[in-house]
Amino acid sequence: MDRDLPSVGYRVSFKPLPRLLETGNEPVRLLRELVKLGDARVEVGTDRLPPLASQSTMECYLDWEVSLTGPGATQAAIEDVFTWVDSDAELSIEPVSEPIGAALPPAAEREVAAPEEAAEVASPALTTATAAKAEPRAESAPIGSIRVGVDKIDLLMNMVGELVITQSMLGELDHDTKLDARRIEQLREGLGLLARSTRALQESVMRLRSVPISVVFNRFPRLVHDLGQQLGKQVELKVSGQGTEIDKTVVEKLGDPLIHLVRNSLDHGLELADERRRAGKPAVGTLELCAFHHGGDVVVEVKDDGRGLDRDKLLQRGRDRGLVGPDETPSDEAIRELIFAPGFSTAKQVTDVSGRGVGMDVVRRNIRALGGSVVVESSFGKGTRIVLRLPLTLAIIDGQLLRVGAHSYVVPLLSIVESVQVEPRAVTRYQGKRELYRFRDELIPMVETGSVLGLPGWKRAPDSLMVIVETEGGHIGLLVDELLAQQQVVVKSLETNYERVDGLSGATILGDGSVAFILDTVAIGKLVRGAAPGTGSAAA
Repeated sequence: MDRDLPSVGYRVSFKPLPRLLETGNEPVRLLRELVKLGDARVEVGTDRLPPLASQSTMECYLDWEVSLTGPGATQAAIEDVFTWVDSDAELSIEPVSEPIGAALPPAAEREVAAPEEAAEVASPALTTATAAKAEPRAESAPIGSIRVGVDKIDLLMNMVGELVITQSMLGELDHDTKLDARRIEQLREGLGLLARSTRALQESVMRLRSVPISVVFNRFPRLVHDLGQQLGKQVELKVSGQGTEIDKTVVEKLGDPLIHLVRNSLDHGLELADERRRAGKPAVGTLELCAFHHGGDVVVEVKDDGRGLDRDKLLQRGRDRGLVGPDETPSDEAIRELIFAPGFSTAKQVTDVSGRGVGMDVVRRNIRALGGSVVVESSFGKGTRIVLRLPLTLAIIDGQLLRVGAHSYVVPLLSIVESVQVEPRAVTRYQGKRELYRFRDELIPMVETGSVLGLPGWKRAPDSLMVIVETEGGHIGLLVDELLAQQQVVVKSLETNYERVDGLSGATILGDGSVAFILDTVAIGKLVRGAAPGTGSAAA
């Protein structure tokens, strides 16, 4: 930098707390905003940098001292840059009246700490400058947690999985009729204790793997603020359920889909202030992020009170792209599904925010990869609500074991609505081919599970049972030969151990050592409904 700088400016000392990155704020982005205000000289402090082996990608170890001059470098402008991090950093803004270039000693005269000293000794000059202006902070609370490597947690989870398999194996002895009554009673007591211990250990491990969803939510206040200014829209962000806990693996992959949804809501959903006033709405739009537990899932909702989805506009765009035939009259749900088509966009022009036709299809694909689902609800002129339903964990699930032909399969217990004996009088045919079953005023597709899975020689038994499961598009009925036990199963990845198979989400090892596949009810439902359009409420 040129030393002939104006004689009035500010010296900014910025020392982030280690947790800053967890809030979604990035120091580099803040510094880029800061140097836009004028001519700047930036010095980075590495005194807090630990040895490489002790570093974490989620903690901030650097600090910065910036000498800033120029007409835009005012106290108010500088404070505005750091508005969102005032509680997560030590910040000092000090006016200087001498030439900024002269305020800093030559590099050769500055004292540099040795690497081994840098991990323990803070820079005296920087510490003094910070202490002079920073408000006193409360003493740090005692450390209530320890950092555990993910590989160790994964190993512990695998051990729990083996314990679950062992419990299932011992359970087979319960059916041994050669045991006398006393030993059978002892065995049952032992199995009960083992089951309780296994469940407690599993829940403990799950808590180790769980993190609050605030890790993801904390990045959005700044994002919404910046995008709102960029788009010229007034937005109020409401966040709730930040303490909702979810598996760390799920959280890590949730950020990008949520960013897509928030950007779409801001760009396509919320209107400009004048348009909102004409529609009788407050000038300030509302965007809500909320999370909560529902059953064995975590539900994340993104809601706005914007213009909502325009049915006619979506339908016309779908016809223009050949996604909807000229004579078709799709349902409202089918029209909303168009937004998930690859490359689909209603934007008139591409912007920095959206309009490229990538986003919603990626959101659904990523959420499905986590074993979750995406549902869109919208009312034109009132707003849109997007619901993400995600599993609490990807490792162990409660499942219903069932038999199809000579093979055993598992259906996640939380997706099952009811199991029924098929009544011939409740069966109807769609266009003379597809069988539908009347269930509580709803016509649901009947799935010949053995045929869908490609089991050779499988034939549907006259007295078949039907397991009714919930999918994204509604209920479907899986025809099975026998219902077996309900038990916890350890999910093993097919892609890791074999390859991806349509209709299957994984596999597990049963107590007798055999392998059972876990049915992907979402994929099966999509396949079946693609072959039977028009199913749904009988009343409709």
